[in-house]
Amino acid sequence: MQPPLQIDDLDLEAAVAGARPRLVEFLSHRPSWLLTTSRCFLPELALSSLGSITNTREKISVLLDLLEKAGPATWKQFAQYLCMECDLPLDLEVLLMSSAGEGNFGQREAACTDVSAWSSVPTGFDRRRRRHSSGSDKDAKQQRLDSSAKYRHLLINSIRQRYGSRKEAEAQEQTQPLPFNQAFVNLVIRQSKAPRLKEKTDKPREDVAGAPEPEECVDTAVKVSDLLGSVVPSGTTRVIFLFGKPGTGKTVLMHRICQKWAEGVLPQFLFTFLFEFRQLNLLKRKLTLKELLFDVFLQPEDSPDAVFQHLLENAQQTLIIFDGLDEFAANMDMSTSKRGPALASPMSISQLFADLCHGKLLPGCTVLVTSRPKRPPDSLYTVSVLAEIWGFDQERVEEYVSHYFQQHSFKEQAIAHLKNNTKLLSMCLIPALCNVVCICLEYLLLKHQMSVELPQTMTQFYIKMFLIFLNKQQGECAGDEETQLNCNKKAILGLCDLALKGLEEKKLVFYVGDIPEHVKEFASLHGLLTVFEVKTSGTHPEAGYAFVHLSLQEFFAALCLMVSRSVDKNYLKKKFFLKSKWTLKNETKTEFMESFHIFLSGLSSKECRTFLMLLAEQDEAWVQDKQDAILQSLKRMAATHLTGPKVLELCHCTFETQNLEVAQHIGSLLNFKYEFRNFRLTPLDMSALVFVINSGQDLTCLDFAGCLVDIDCLEVLAGCKNVEHLSFRSRRCGDDFAAALSKGLQGMGSLKKLELTGSSITAEGMTNLVRASSQCLQLEEINLQDNRIRDPEVKRVMDLFSRMENLKKIDLSNNHLSLNAVLALAEEVVACQNATELCVRRDTVIIYFSGPSRKVPRSLDLRSEENKEHVIPTRQVKLCLQDRSLSPQHATGIVAILQSCPCLSEVDLSGNKLGDEGCCCLLESLPRISISKQLDLSQNHLSVTGICSLLKSLKTCQKVMEVQVSLHHKTAVLRFTEDREFSSLPLRGETLFSADDQKYQEENQTPTIPHKIRLTDSSFKGSDLENLCAALKECGHISELDLSNNCLGDEGLLQFFQCLPNVKMLSSLKFNDNQLSLNSVFFLAQSFSTLEHIKTMNLSLGHMQVVHLTFWERVSSASRWRSGVLAHPKHEAKGRCFCLRDCRLGLEDMTRLCQILVQCPQLTEIDLSGNSLSDQSIETLLSFLPSLPHLTLLSIRQNTLSPRCAVLLLNCINLCERIRMVDVRSSEKAFLHLGASTQSQKASCRLTDCAIGEGQVEELCSVLEQHGWLTEVDLSRNQLGDEGLRCLLDHLHRVPISCSLNLSHNRISQDGVLHLVNAFVTSGNTTEVQVSLCPKATLILKLTSRNEPRKILRLAECNFQPEHLEKLFLLLENCTDLMEYTSSNNNVTVQAAERLLHSLRKDLGSLKISIEEPWVCKERVMDLLKLALQARGNITEITICKDKTLFQLDVRFPHCLEKVESVVSRLSQCKPEIRQTSFCRRVWEKCAQLQELRWSHVELHEDEAEMLVRILLRLPELKRFGLTSSSIMTTGTDNLIMGLQNCQAIEELNLGCMKLSSAAIPKLVLGLCEMPSLKRLILNHNSIGNDGCSRLAEALRNMHYMEEINLSHNEIGDPGLINLAAVLLEMQNLKKINLSGNCPSPAGGEKLMEALAHCKHIEELLLSRNGFGDRTAATLALSLPHMTKLKILHLQHSNISQAGGLELARALVVCELLEEISLSENDLGEQSIHALSKGLPCLGYLRKIDLKFCGITDDASKSLSQGFRQCPSMEEIILSWNALGDGGAQELASALPEMEKLKVLDLEKNRIGGCGATKLAQELAKCPEIQSIRLWDNPVPKGLAESLTSQDPRLCFSFS
Repeated sequence: MQPPLQIDDLDLEAAVAGARPRLVEFLSHRPSWLLTTSRCFLPELALSSLGSITNTREKISVLLDLLEKAGPATWKQFAQYLCMECDLPLDLEVLLMSSAGEGNFGQREAACTDVSAWSSVPTGFDRRRRRHSSGSDKDAKQQRLDSSAKYRHLLINSIRQRYGSRKEAEAQEQTQPLPFNQAFVNLVIRQSKAPRLKEKTDKPREDVAGAPEPEECVDTAVKVSDLLGSVVPSGTTRVIFLFGKPGTGKTVLMHRICQKWAEGVLPQFLFTFLFEFRQLNLLKRKLTLKELLFDVFLQPEDSPDAVFQHLLENAQQTLIIFDGLDEFAANMDMSTSKRGPALASPMSISQLFADLCHGKLLPGCTVLVTSRPKRPPDSLYTVSVLAEIWGFDQERVEEYVSHYFQQHSFKEQAIAHLKNNTKLLSMCLIPALCNVVCICLEYLLLKHQMSVELPQTMTQFYIKMFLIFLNKQQGECAGDEETQLNCNKKAILGLCDLALKGLEEKKLVFYVGDIPEHVKEFASLHGLLTVFEVKTSGTHPEAGYAFVHLSLQEFFAALCLMVSRSVDKNYLKKKFFLKSKWTLKNETKTEFMESFHIFLSGLSSKECRTFLMLLAEQDEAWVQDKQDAILQSLKRMAATHLTGPKVLELCHCTFETQNLEVAQHIGSLLNFKYEFRNFRLTPLDMSALVFVINSGQDLTCLDFAGCLVDIDCLEVLAGCKNVEHLSFRSRRCGDDFAAALSKGLQGMGSLKKLELTGSSITAEGMTNLVRASSQCLQLEEINLQDNRIRDPEVKRVMDLFSRMENLKKIDLSNNHLSLNAVLALAEEVVACQNATELCVRRDTVIIYFSGPSRKVPRSLDLRSEENKEHVIPTRQVKLCLQDRSLSPQHATGIVAILQSCPCLSEVDLSGNKLGDEGCCCLLESLPRISISKQLDLSQNHLSVTGICSLLKSLKTCQKVMEVQVSLHHKTAVLRFTEDREFSSLPLRGETLFSADDQKYQEENQTPTIPHKIRLTDSSFKGSDLENLCAALKECGHISELDLSNNCLGDEGLLQFFQCLPNVKMLSSLKFNDNQLSLNSVFFLAQSFSTLEHIKTMNLSLGHMQVVHLTFWERVSSASRWRSGVLAHPKHEAKGRCFCLRDCRLGLEDMTRLCQILVQCPQLTEIDLSGNSLSDQSIETLLSFLPSLPHLTLLSIRQNTLSPRCAVLLLNCINLCERIRMVDVRSSEKAFLHLGASTQSQKASCRLTDCAIGEGQVEELCSVLEQHGWLTEVDLSRNQLGDEGLRCLLDHLHRVPISCSLNLSHNRISQDGVLHLVNAFVTSGNTTEVQVSLCPKATLILKLTSRNEPRKILRLAECNFQPEHLEKLFLLLENCTDLMEYTSSNNNVTVQAAERLLHSLRKDLGSLKISIEEPWVCKERVMDLLKLALQARGNITEITICKDKTLFQLDVRFPHCLEKVESVVSRLSQCKPEIRQTSFCRRVWEKCAQLQELRWSHVELHEDEAEMLVRILLRLPELKRFGLTSSSIMTTGTDNLIMGLQNCQAIEELNLGCMKLSSAAIPKLVLGLCEMPSLKRLILNHNSIGNDGCSRLAEALRNMHYMEEINLSHNEIGDPGLINLAAVLLEMQNLKKINLSGNCPSPAGGEKLMEALAHCKHIEELLLSRNGFGDRTAATLALSLPHMTKLKILHLQHSNISQAGGLELARALVVCELLEEISLSENDLGEQSIHALSKGLPCLGYLRKIDLKFCGITDDASKSLSQGFRQCPSMEEIILSWNALGDGGAQELASALPEMEKLKVLDLEKNRIGGCGATKLAQELAKCPEIQSIRLWDNPVPKGLAESLTSQDPRLCFSFS
């Protein structure tokens, strides 16, 4: 890396060397002249070597080398002669003359000060120009050259006058007190690649979040000569962009470059121009390039056109500097590419600047631009060089301070003071701040030699500096600071106003008229303003004033806001632009306010309060109010979304406040925002960041990715106490960075995770870092990924790691570690007692440690044999060495490593090159290696020989329990049983052995471990089979054998089957995908018949061949195996299963297969799916059913079934008496369910979606006629149509069967419905018809074999037209046996309803008529009563439910008038106007026997309420009255309650959802007292509180017949509940109580449960949503034994946890009559579920159980499933919203076939995946009674869900 900029190093040597190629090019056209001339300067001997060089350019280059080596004198003479004789380009001639000592204008200036004198031109120029002066064109050229030379001298003189020589500047620095007038010290400049700028032109720097490319973003230190000497193509404009933070010395450097050019140090440039954007802002008119250069900068004395033309011709020798781009006020976004540049065309400054940068003006020149870090304009996309000025480093700070204090005796004290103060040193890295600090330090040291207290913040330094300048100019006699401020207050405030106004107007340069005279005098006197000439045109220049530094203007502007009386805190918040600046990237009003917000924040500190009070002449409260406004704004900003640079800005502001409370608040909000990407952080940034983090209370993470972090920053970072996770990602971070970081690690006391990734750290850097980290005992993780650590000091590093007690993880991935280093690391890891895992996968290298949770002793006590036998290692070590090219030569070393560790759990050596030799070496040593779980040797180039060695390990190493091998997938894995499991393993089947076997067992006491062998995807052939079979025979304890996908064929299957007698413990055999033929199927089927120990056989010859056999557990000798005699007595009870799928079976094949299967004993299931069976084959199969006495299920799926075949399947009920159900679906699935015995049991059949039409009806009815005891016939979703229905009804009329017939979805029209109604009316065996045409298309008939006088007709959605209705009514007139008629949405109008009521009649008994039509909810109640009077017979029930559009009557026949007189006498009390109406008399007649009146959602008007109260409620037979969810005026409610007092015969009162007020309850109580027969009181959803409940309780005390109380969803608390509980003690007939949804506490709940123990007849207990808790549940558990008749218990959402649930579950067993349990939404816990499961077998009547949202997991599913199996009445199970996974689903699925009455299983919102869903589908096929299994919202793949649903629609995966 090159050293940073040394500007004094700029010299002619570099310039001459750079021009060497051009000189060679020029002379290559004059080779003869050069050779002749060289003989005058060099001896012939020196030229003799040139003869062998043929290349002209090479020869010229060698000649020039010889001339240079001849000495300075020779070269000087040659250069002068060359310039005189040849017409060289001017720049090249000047360069050569300067190198010859004649062109250094700086040296000649002292002797000749008249720049216009021709004598100043070098002699060589004069001599040559006179020689070539013939001709007019040459004269013109000579004139241009002469004018240009004069203008160049003029430029040099002007620049020297403007910026002075270095010595003059240094002399001024000693006399002037100006701030920022610092001595020049070389700056640190770092160059970046230009593409970075190009990428960021569309996005500001602070918003670039992506990680940089590692090497592209590395900055390098450069010199100014490197920047200005960068090579670009000829004629291309070179744009150099220098950016730097405020105060880093950009402007001073530009002045320095101009000064050095004037001294002749930059000879490649003939002309240099410097423009400051703050002055260019003053130019309002458009300019040409010529006007910009001459009028604005410097006008030639004569011939300006000639000079300008020369500039154009020599543009590559022109340097134009634009300083302070960020200060440019105009808009830089302009498009210049669409227009061509015109030299004479005036244009704006921005356009001139753009065209210069783009090379459209003065192409080939060099443009140098400086700016603060901000978004560059689009015009800079052509940038050639991008560099950043960093300012100072610590070395340069010391140099500057030494220079500043060189005349003071306390120079060393000043330097030491800065070195010892990290914060001050961080500030001094910015040159401008360094100058301010020195000023303050000098002042304080002069006054207080021993004790110096410097300010803490930048703002405080500026205040201190300002006060020092006041003091210096006013003198000591001027008084203290307060006095000086008071004396100059007017001028100070005027200066503040000027600064703020300038920033608001984007004005940095002021004219005389802009500044009040007193302000100008004050500011100039104290060095706060600088004066200079301003040229706005070719006229005379004016005086311009500017603050000596932009940051000083920002300081006074911020001060203005804080002290101005016209600025209130609201205005101050508006002007505090921090947030808006960060949000809007290009907001122009804040472009010049780089530090404005920082100064405002600094002025809000307590330390500045006195200063502000003095200037503002206000009290402390006024100042503090403003300061608080700034602090509150900072707090709000911390809560917004901030990028990394914005976070730093906020930290700077917070640091400036020095307010710990604010810092703590902001630190808590920023805790998760410390992520910094792709920008540079300075020590000053780090100081602010550490201040905020340390002020917070939370530990945090610091993440620096792609950031350039100064090493000086790390010293600051060392003081960060609250960092928990520290991460650096940058190629810039090398060993030096790691060393610097190491020094500060101990200071970070909370650091737990350290990351140095994507860096350049080597092994040495790692060692140093680890050494330092080992002292940080709290560290848990170190990540050194992607560095350059190749061969670390493994032993030393691991030793250091072992000392770190909390260490958990070390990541050394992507460091290209050598194999030897990896093996050494493995050796050390297994020896390190706190290391638990080494994971090496190619370049991944991670070490895991036990951390603080496991204290592992450094050595095990192995001194005695006893300890060797019984000590169990306290740690488990995983060793993974994947993909590291381990060869057989490494096997011995690996074995040694493995043997040295007694506590290995897993060893992974996959992906290496061990081969058979290396693996065999390892396997031979396996008995001496302790591995408890797994050894992976995959991808190690194994052959069959290696596989045999693996199999032999089953015999040689007793701990091996599984071998998994695949040559195709290159898999080879050994799994082991752990020591504890092995030592405690019981002898398998010890109670089942015969005497001979027991004797053998006694002889061999070695415990037998069941072995699992998986030899798959290996394509074994020929001799391989023999070797494998021999190896398998030696493995006698195989429990699972998988030989899938090996291309073994029929012969291989036969060969392996010969080994089976030796494998006595086999439980599973897989032979999938082995290219088997149908012959193997028959062979296996025959084996299934002869080998009775085979439990299941699953075969498939489809695309994926399947051969999977499972076996019973058996213990027998070899002779018993051969004879097939079973030793297990329970095999017969369990049954066997044969499955053959995807195999094309012809008729002969089916016959042969059936002949084999009938010989299989105990065959219970046959699955022949996907076999393309023909009708004849199926008929053959069905003919064998009687010969399969144990068969319970026959499945034929994925097989096209014709309508005729469906009828054939149905006919099997006549062939086999054990058939219980024939289920044929979708013309491709058929299931035959058979019973266990031939006893007479009713059967059912379902032929759905089988395309059965009219042609099959006769045959179908013939089958049904032969079998008279069917319970259900389902022919839904077929193609019967109206004609098929007519034909079916005609046949069924002659068939005496009793069943339910489902004809839904058979394309039936209204005419078909009318025909059905006609058959219903005329047929004696049709008792019930239910029809709904649209959209459900339901049609269900119930048939009976005997005449049934009770008939029910339900018609819905039939879309009847008037003609249909008339036919219907005519048919109904003849139906006198009708018991119930329901018409729902059939287009029955009010008039049609009247006609319907006239048509319906009955000879004797009651008839229920229900009409559901939209007009019901629109009609008034009075009109509906009038409609009811149209019915024949006596009305006994009137129900009006407007929410359901239901109008329902119950009419009794014949019509009786016996009780009319008694009714009339009761109604004599009514008002005369009511008594005398004919309508009332009609009501009296028709409703004399009214027993039930239910109205819901009605709106009662006054007359209707009067009718209800005065007439209907007075009817003597009324027993059940309900008025719910209805509206009635307040007086009407009172009258209603008063009217209830007349209902003395009432048995049921329902006033639910009536919003009864508290005032209504006492009146209701009075009515209840008049109802001695009341049995059911329903007052739910009525806002009844404690008082109302207490009053009701008193009324209930004397109601001894009460059977049901419903007070659910009220507001009853403990007082009301306790009073109710007291009454319950006396209610012996109570059967149902519903108190759900109230608000009692556990105390009230306990009282209730104690009282319920006395309700001996209670059947329904509904207490949900009360938050009773465990105490109440425990009390209920004590009371349950007294509730022996309990049937329904609801306790959902009752806050019951495991303690209460456990007590309750144990007590439920005594309630043997329970039919329904709901414990949903309670966190019952696993123990409660197990207890409940254990008690389920005691609940023989249980129909429904709801355990929704109870936290049930797979662990509890097994016990639940076992319990469900023993619930014979279970119909519905709800387990939704739990945590059941595939395991739980599989357990439940296995229980389904044993739950014969189950209809619904709800598993919604669990964690069931594809495996669980598939198992449910498989078992559902065996359960014809189940209606649905709900699997909504489970993670089942969509494709699988659709597939399973197509197989069985009862599986529901979605809401649709």
